[in-house]
Amino acid sequence: MEGIHVRNLLPLISSHPGGRSGLTCRYRCGDACFQEIPNTSDNEYAGDVIAGALSRRSMMRAAAVVTVAAAAGTAALAGPAAPQAEAAAPAGPGRTPNHPDKPSGAGARGLRFAPVAPNRNDKVTIPEGYEQNIVLRWGEPILRGAPAFDPDRQTAKAQAGQFGYNVDFLSLLPLRGERGRQVLVANHEYTDENLMFRGYDPANPTREQVEIAWAAHGLSVVVVQEEHRTGRLGAVGRHPLNRRLTATSEFQVTGPAAGSPLLRTSADPSGRKVLGTLNNCAGGTTPWGTTLHGEENFNQYFANGSSATDKRYGIGSSTTERKWERFDKRFDVAQEPNEPHRHGWVVELDPFDPDSTPRKRTALGRFKHEAAQPRLTSDGRPVVYMGDDERFDYFYKFVSSKRMKKGNSRAAREHNLTLLDEGTLYVAKLTGDSPAAEFDGTGKLPSDGEFDGSGVWIPLATDGVSHVPGMTAEEVYVFTRLAGDKVGATKMDRPEDVEPSPRTGRVYVALTNNTDRGKAGKPGADEANPRNLNKHGQILELAEHWDDPAGDGFAWRLFLVAGDPNDPSTYFAGFPKEKVSPISCPDNVAFDDHGNLWISTDGNQLGSHDGLFGVATQGELRGELKQFLTVPTGAETCGPVIQDRRVLVAVQHPGEVDGATVDKPASSWPDGPGKIVRPSVVAVWRKDGRDIGV
Repeated sequence: MEGIHVRNLLPLISSHPGGRSGLTCRYRCGDACFQEIPNTSDNEYAGDVIAGALSRRSMMRAAAVVTVAAAAGTAALAGPAAPQAEAAAPAGPGRTPNHPDKPSGAGARGLRFAPVAPNRNDKVTIPEGYEQNIVLRWGEPILRGAPAFDPDRQTAKAQAGQFGYNVDFLSLLPLRGERGRQVLVANHEYTDENLMFRGYDPANPTREQVEIAWAAHGLSVVVVQEEHRTGRLGAVGRHPLNRRLTATSEFQVTGPAAGSPLLRTSADPSGRKVLGTLNNCAGGTTPWGTTLHGEENFNQYFANGSSATDKRYGIGSSTTERKWERFDKRFDVAQEPNEPHRHGWVVELDPFDPDSTPRKRTALGRFKHEAAQPRLTSDGRPVVYMGDDERFDYFYKFVSSKRMKKGNSRAAREHNLTLLDEGTLYVAKLTGDSPAAEFDGTGKLPSDGEFDGSGVWIPLATDGVSHVPGMTAEEVYVFTRLAGDKVGATKMDRPEDVEPSPRTGRVYVALTNNTDRGKAGKPGADEANPRNLNKHGQILELAEHWDDPAGDGFAWRLFLVAGDPNDPSTYFAGFPKEKVSPISCPDNVAFDDHGNLWISTDGNQLGSHDGLFGVATQGELRGELKQFLTVPTGAETCGPVIQDRRVLVAVQHPGEVDGATVDKPASSWPDGPGKIVRPSVVAVWRKDGRDIGV
């Protein structure tokens, strides 16, 4: 594969932190990069805290993993009995036996396509030999009685029956008994009213505009039909399983914090019934057939907060961007101080029961959930990995105390819908195995040739019992960030999506960027976050015991340090850097059936549009990274879903460029000039009908 570099694009890089436009930052995360960092803890690692929290068995098991990792370097990452795991990599800065100077073959299986070059095309650019189609656009009717989309006559009632705005997470589930059909589940993360409403006045939104935005948030369930001869997908309108959940739909609060005084409001004195789900980012698909949805930047929807009501979640002290507090007092913290506590959870949805009430799972903690991806222990208990998408925040896992029941009987389904209400919530503490003096913030590899080390899972609470001194269990669940502060969790560079490999069990964590690392008064580089002013991000690879992901210790290493391959601070698992695509700001991740990790980006700092990339995680081509597609002007790549014969991505916020409006669009995607820009879901497949990348 020829080297692909980006020098000719560098003058076009945005000066905005993270590469996003200012418009995206306003509407997606409430200008989080311009706010004070919520995490001001010093995180001194207090041994008495851990001693009081960990059982003797836990300490012994954690110590064993630490000892193994220290003695064998990253050999622990192979994992006991992990299928097809590569040999341990010896010390050395760039070449290992797994990475010969001239790797054999035409690329890793599943990644045999001509990589797309970095570009600024106002379209979805895909490899030669592939085709694409729009599966769903914002506003397409999916429920019975919903009208066709008309942006100049849109109503809240219409939007509540139409596909929502700005998709982040996607899941495709098989639909039994209906050949060629699957169930698509989508998160609708946020709305950009400037690009939705002609003549929009941000200072004075109308009630109708606000209610349309409420209806455009939330979740969609849509049955899709595939064409037999291609990978094309299309929505099945008005199918009985089709469903919309919005900012005004009812959600049930479950788990150990349900009913807590911290969750009670004047509208819900029980603390068990919440209206709406907000800012749903990435998520996960469970082995028992449900989907999980992470509520991320919920803080931006709430006005008039204070230090007494915020508790380290970034709730502003004045009005909000969207002004929702003018139309519903639940968005005014001065009137409803507990309402923000009812958001920031993981939501579980049963897409096969359109009458079910989705559940907010308090046992998984409350923070800015980017994702929640489960796997099973050898005895059938779910383990859910979660990132908190904030500069200098933490990485978590939850281990259920219940075992999943197999089968699709009513009893099994009812039991499995309780799995995420009982168990232990943990936060990660990472330790590098190289001297701290070797990390000067430049990203230079340490003398042992890899960024790696060991770690401990610190328990925070189990089934309503706190392990954090000075905090009740309810406080741990509702103010989980504060619990992480108290036990000395490791401050990371924006932990976003998380995905366990179905082949090896290793867990991959996308750390998108952190341009505040190393600034005056802010934490500097360490082995897990080795670059100051980190604008490109990295991907962490974590290994627990293959048979026991419920354990308390792990080994870790950086799999990928993103950026221009010409930059000496970048690292691609030791693969020759002249043979990879440049990548910046990894965000959503997914696996294909070949064991390759697929990475979508958000805020590319290399001058190109965001895209989707595939990278081999095993064998002699481990670290070979290729760009599969790019998205249009102003857009972010989300999703993705990787199937044998198709790739699905969500094109989020196309045309979201500073100064853009409905009347002055910055993009003409997807329907051409003169049409309103519409976030959409795209399917890509091979023209010859064969599997992707083989």
